[in-house]
Amino acid sequence: MTTLDWIIVLALNGPVILFALLKSGGTKTSKDWFLAGRTLPWWIVGLSLYATLVDSTDLVVDSGATYGGGVKFYLINWVGCVAGWLLLAHRIILPMYRSGMYTNAEYLESRFGLSPRIVSVLVQVLYRTVILGMISTTNFLTLKIVCGWEDTMAWSVVGIIALLATFYTMAGGLKMVAITDSIQSVVMILATVVLFYTVLDKVDGWSGLQEKLNTHSPELEQQMMHTGTDVISRTDASALGQGELARKLLLGGTHNEESKQIIHRSPAWLACLSLIIAGLAYSIVNHTQSMRLLGARNEQHLKTSVAFSGIILIGATFMAQSIGLFGRALFPDISALPVDELIRTKDAIFPVIVRDYTTVGLKGLIVAGVMAAAFSTYDSIGSTLSALLTRDVYRRLIAKDREDHHYLSVGRWLTPLIIFGSFIYIPALLSGGMIDFYLKMVGSFVVPLLVVYLLGSFTRVHRGSAAVGLVAGVGFGLYSFIAKTLAESQGVALLPSALMDSHVTGPLTFAITTLAMLATTMIRGRETSPLFWQDQAALGQAESTSFLPLTLGLAVLALGLFLGFVIFI
Repeated sequence: MTTLDWIIVLALNGPVILFALLKSGGTKTSKDWFLAGRTLPWWIVGLSLYATLVDSTDLVVDSGATYGGGVKFYLINWVGCVAGWLLLAHRIILPMYRSGMYTNAEYLESRFGLSPRIVSVLVQVLYRTVILGMISTTNFLTLKIVCGWEDTMAWSVVGIIALLATFYTMAGGLKMVAITDSIQSVVMILATVVLFYTVLDKVDGWSGLQEKLNTHSPELEQQMMHTGTDVISRTDASALGQGELARKLLLGGTHNEESKQIIHRSPAWLACLSLIIAGLAYSIVNHTQSMRLLGARNEQHLKTSVAFSGIILIGATFMAQSIGLFGRALFPDISALPVDELIRTKDAIFPVIVRDYTTVGLKGLIVAGVMAAAFSTYDSIGSTLSALLTRDVYRRLIAKDREDHHYLSVGRWLTPLIIFGSFIYIPALLSGGMIDFYLKMVGSFVVPLLVVYLLGSFTRVHRGSAAVGLVAGVGFGLYSFIAKTLAESQGVALLPSALMDSHVTGPLTFAITTLAMLATTMIRGRETSPLFWQDQAALGQAESTSFLPLTLGLAVLALGLFLGFVIFI
């Protein structure tokens, strides 16, 4: 990084942060802070949805995911997230929006009772603080590898970024977060496009990419370039003793004595299903997404925003995640990555590409994009989780009848606790691939909530079924999470190795939660009272009659399905 690079970083991010710090003092009520006074137009909501979803973890971690597993990882965004946005905007969120709710967890109490509401908050706090930890880790890796900094310097800058995002989020709330997200998304998109075409040229175009992969191994080309092939991962076992090797094999896979590797294979259909479920869970369960839609000025803007963000998402994530494909062509083996051994994981591929294959000026643009992505998600998750904890725990259970400014103050001061509390996950995230940790977390704890939202919105499952489903789903997810930890550390096999695959947890938890809720409904009967979404008199607002947002949204989803299961099959 040269002086010119740092000038570019400051020029692209400095004015946005300065604007946020200077203009964020106009928030006077909790409605303004949590919902932006419901004044956001569709394009700000759409850009903010995109900027929140495509954070610095997507630029770094998703590149690592495609480096390891190929184009299948496009499906999490192209199909899962886009479909989730459509379901959220056109069905699930409407009763929340029309009744003036502040959080998606409030809906769970109206539909299922208090327990699911509290569980939802706790799961989202656990899940989203992991994402904050991933953002801090990806920024550290980028600064350490691209800039060549020592750990102390890199972590200091990460802390400054988090601190600045905390300041303007505390002052301005959702409106300031959404505005800065929209501006930062432009920087992110610009950086992604420029890097994509720069590195595409280094591998001699798309045909050159396929040729290089095929030269390394025809099997590698098939795995990396097609969604219909199995996911194969290889772990170096040459330095493992017999006991450690035996523990690793409890997690699945076979040991190849000739190559001294543990080879693990996940069926293509299972990997695709797992990734789509993870994308659905992201869009539907996360209040970072719901919060922006709840801040839209009307239903037409709410529904249009997801089609707009969807088309940006498909194009931008194709370019961002392709960096992992290019990296696999340039560095076919992780052991060949020119970085310190302690950080030599597939997550290092993005910063290595930026360091070794970009020029002066371009490095600054890419680092500016990574920092913009970090700002956009620090502020988004900080404001979202503070809203959940304030509205759904503190106001609901602890201080029910306080003045509005009291809740506003509580929400603001929870923000720094959330952002900096997330740093506790960093040691675990640095120890291995972050995408694997993410899939385990989603499959274990978030997917059960996804099922509750889907069945609660589209069926008449019994009011008490959510509590049973969450106990069954989260219980199995926690058991699975513990089983994997004990198998690797203690050699204790609590589950068959076939169920240790990170792609198994999500679909299996989905099935267990669904069966538990349906069984409860069969025993106790279907819900007979008017469902919350059908009580139009209580909602007090007419539905939007335009079919254009739905048509556009379905067209975007069809494009994602066509790319994922026709072009790249």
